[in-house]
Amino acid sequence: MKHFIKKVGIGAAVVMSAAAGSAYAAVGAEATAALTEAGTDVGTVGTAVLGVIIAAMAFKYIRRAL
Repeated sequence: MKHFIKKVGIGAAVVMSAAAGSAYAAVGAEATAALTEAGTDVGTVGTAVLGVIIAAMAFKYIRRAL
């Protein structure tokens, strides 16, 4: 029974992987472009937030030194 469950589990994983691969392939070009643009926007915002955090920490460090 254990071996049967393992075989069924492996078979199900293979089928799901194939289905997921074909579902990803069906994404249109405009959707891919929108996702790429959103990723760029997220990177820009993340960089700005990181800059603000670094500036705040530097200001705090300078105030402590004085």
